[in-house]
Amino acid sequence: MSLQPALACGLGALGVELDASTQSKLVDYVHLIDKWNRVHNLTAIREPDQMVGLHLLDSLSLLGHLGAAESLVDVGSGAGLPGLALALARPDLAVTVLDSSHKKAAFLDQAKAQLGLANVEVVCARVEQWRPGRAFSTVVSRAFAELADFVALAGHLLAPGGSMLAMKGLYPHEEAARLPKTHQVDRVVAVRVPGVDAERHLVFMSPA
Repeated sequence: MSLQPALACGLGALGVELDASTQSKLVDYVHLIDKWNRVHNLTAIREPDQMVGLHLLDSLSLLGHLGAAESLVDVGSGAGLPGLALALARPDLAVTVLDSSHKKAAFLDQAKAQLGLANVEVVCARVEQWRPGRAFSTVVSRAFAELADFVALAGHLLAPGGSMLAMKGLYPHEEAARLPKTHQVDRVVAVRVPGVDAERHLVFMSPA
């Protein structure tokens, strides 16, 4: 079954305009995840048609909230979500995808090469030990850790004036209450992801 119509419909509902070539690469990306998933168990979502909503559109729901960000690091990227999806949609954005799993980093390298992503760097490291010598406009995580752990482990990667962005399901009231005094929640945005019957929230944080 062609995934392109579902993707195009979902992008329209998100208000995201991407050219045909980019949409085609996003579909190729889903097929690549599916191929590797059969052997390496990259993601619990097994069906490509479900990956369009639960992976691609969920990741691309960030696009309208990144502002003028020039660089982004995706912490605990796994199969490259949201990092690779955002890199495809925003060729001007310098994206680093970071994961401590060699298996997942090998997939990310393969996806970068196969999709022709010149704006992507793949790093295999534990986030708390990685010292890249530069900072990022946006530090994002999707299903990585609770908010307090996220800022503790990855806070050193944030550039002055930047945002730490955690992708969550339900509004994380209790997690926000456990945030250390070093950081604050700036805003929480509820997003509707086409084809996904579940709550989604984007939590933006910065040093207090």
